[in-house]
Amino acid sequence: MKRELQAAAIALLASLALGSVLVLCVGQSPGHVWWQMVARTFSSEYDVGQVLFKATALTFTGLGVALALDAGLFNIGAEGQLLAGTLACAMVGTALPHGTPAIVAIPVCVLAAAGAGGAIGALIGVMRVARGANEVITSIMLNAIVAGVALSIGNHYVFANGTTTGLAIAPGAELPSLGLGGSAANVALVLALAAAGGVWWLRARTTWGQSWRAVGADREAARSVGISVGRVQIVVMTGSGALCGLAATSSVLGHEHAYAQGLGVGTGFLGISAALLGRVHPVGVVAAALVLGFLSSGGLAVNDLVPKELTEVLQGVVVLAIAAAVPLTRRPT
Repeated sequence: MKRELQAAAIALLASLALGSVLVLCVGQSPGHVWWQMVARTFSSEYDVGQVLFKATALTFTGLGVALALDAGLFNIGAEGQLLAGTLACAMVGTALPHGTPAIVAIPVCVLAAAGAGGAIGALIGVMRVARGANEVITSIMLNAIVAGVALSIGNHYVFANGTTTGLAIAPGAELPSLGLGGSAANVALVLALAAAGGVWWLRARTTWGQSWRAVGADREAARSVGISVGRVQIVVMTGSGALCGLAATSSVLGHEHAYAQGLGVGTGFLGISAALLGRVHPVGVVAAALVLGFLSSGGLAVNDLVPKELTEVLQGVVVLAIAAAVPLTRRPT
């Protein structure tokens, strides 16, 4: 754990240093910009809510990617799984009768989101086990396929009145807002934290969790003690996809209350950053999601000082920095 924290700290410090250089390049004082980012964000209830809103979806996708990485798989298809979950969640929510009670509507929509994302993840896992197809390649291809299918379904069956937005979901399926200054933060945050707790419990306290970690550490050793590596890989990829699909609950059920083209775009890929920065540990993923959510929302808070694109660059730098930091923390003392 100490080395994990060291790697994350080095990555954040390196990102901060590079970000300071970029701030200097646009003619601003790094100290002033960073201070203003913190002060403006945390002095505004709305901005704090936006940080939590962005962190909610990133927690789901980060957990999904981290789960796969823990089992030695790289789920780069979180973007497609989130899109599938978003479309399924919204379509089910729209199809429900107007008077459907929340106790029925919300679980049904949540299951639809998880089921759609899990189905895409399961397909990746099956192709990996049955045909030996590299999960990175199949994930990338499925991202494109899901995007095309979703657009086609949207154009023919979902989008209403010549727009790129669908009809509203049933009122009973809407998740309550957290009431933070009119921000988009909603009760999906509680679901995300529950998901993180569930993954932590499975990972640390169950035989199944030990099995997927054993497969991630050494597949042949795991196979030699009777673990079905193929079965573990399929189940883990299914769970990974389901977690990514659950990110739809924040945007569809908690904010937009409808399907809209482009909803949640980029959150799946940014979830990779959350998983890597969090060192694939559920608690670390939640912390990383908050950091990335702060960078995203904080970038808007200081867009009068520096371009918003600068903070987007920093999110990518975090991934490169963590990749460079891990070997440093593994050097013998």
